[in-house]
Amino acid sequence: MPSSPEHRIAALVLAAGGSRRLGRPKQLLPYGSGVLLDAVLGTAREAGFDQIVLALGGAGDAVRRSVDTSGCDVVDNPSYADGCSSSIAAAMPALHPQTEALVLLLGDQPGVTPASVHALLAGRGDSSLAVCQYDDGVGHPFAFHRSLFPLLAQLHGDKAVWKLLEQRAADVVEVAIPGPVPLDVDTEDDYRQVLAALRGTP
Repeated sequence: MPSSPEHRIAALVLAAGGSRRLGRPKQLLPYGSGVLLDAVLGTAREAGFDQIVLALGGAGDAVRRSVDTSGCDVVDNPSYADGCSSSIAAAMPALHPQTEALVLLLGDQPGVTPASVHALLAGRGDSSLAVCQYDDGVGHPFAFHRSLFPLLAQLHGDKAVWKLLEQRAADVVEVAIPGPVPLDVDTEDDYRQVLAALRGTP
C-alpha cells in the first residue's frame, strides 16, 4: 500500500464489544494459531496501513494480556455498551493529523483479507466513502475520506455507520469483492461457521 505524508491511510479495528450474545469474550476465541483478534490485527498489519488504531472496551484487560497489540495505538472505550459508534468516536482523536482515509475493520470478522483491503482502497478513487460489494451484499471493511471524520466522531448507536451510508448513498462507491460477506462472530453458531471456513469444510 503506497503511502506518503500527504496520503496516510489508517485502520480502526473495532474490538470493544461486550460479547453479550456470545457470553464470553469473542476477541479471545481460539482461531488458527492464536485468537480471533490476532487474525484481524494480522490482516491489518499485512495490509500495510500507516497507523492501526485498536479500540478496546469489554474484556480490555484480558485482551491486553493475551493479544499481541504491538504496533497498534490502543484506545479504551469505557462507553462500549453504547455500540460501535462510541468506539469510533473514542478513536478519532488518536488518528495522525495527516490521515487522509480511515478503514474500519471489525475485530470479530477474521475472513477479511489484505487483498480485499487493497482492492477497497484502490477502487475508492477520490470518493468520500467506499464499501465492499460482495457477491451477496455490502459488507465491511468500509473506507472514509478525512472530510467525513467530523461526522464519524459524532455518530451515536450501534448501526450509526450503516445509517451514514444511507444518508450519503449518492457518495458511496461500491467496490466489487469476490465471494460472500465474511462472517462476523456474534453467536456460537457464527463461531462454528467461521472455524469451518478456516478449515475449508462446509
